[in-house]
Amino acid sequence: MEIILTIFSLLVLFFSVIIHEIAHGSVALSLGDPTAKMAGRLSLNPVKHIDPFGSIILPLLLFVATAGQGPIFGWAKPVPVNPYNFRDKKWGNLKVSLAGPGTNLLISLFFGLILRFISIPQSLYALFSIIIIYNIILAIFNLIPIPPLDGSHILFSFLPDRSFYSFKMFLQQYGFFILLFLIFFGLDWIFNFSAWLYNFIVNFPLPFL
Repeated sequence: MEIILTIFSLLVLFFSVIIHEIAHGSVALSLGDPTAKMAGRLSLNPVKHIDPFGSIILPLLLFVATAGQGPIFGWAKPVPVNPYNFRDKKWGNLKVSLAGPGTNLLISLFFGLILRFISIPQSLYALFSIIIIYNIILAIFNLIPIPPLDGSHILFSFLPDRSFYSFKMFLQQYGFFILLFLIFFGLDWIFNFSAWLYNFIVNFPLPFL
């Protein structure tokens, strides 16, 4: 059973990341940018989305480091986006950046509501719980305001270039190294907050029930 859950967890992680990237490309397309579509990235074909480090090396390192017992996460190759094609020049980049984490949270909410209101077998409950927690972790992780994560694009959308140019350049230059440090030494808060959010979605009492 443990092997099945591990394989299922890796599949959930991988396809949740792919759906995350497809959401970015789909919103970009809706805003007038066909770059992701033309690159063939609006597809569930895993081959088109694999990032050597984020999709393979990092999940394997985390799997080995936690002996298969801890949360595993990663990312796919970012979809290509050209902001100059957006009809909404002011907030287009913000909308595209929010699409990925927002989609992961919607997936978590959808399966969370199933657990709340539908009686299902315990084995299926465990599988749905994996889907929920991994999508929550992906959403929260990607909202960290450090390049190349979505949170940095969200943050930059609110910071004027003239006043924060040096700050943006610093994060773009060193963000990946800061992120690696956080991944291995400072992400316990993500797992703790994700567990709290999972319990909130699945167990929080509603006044009308």
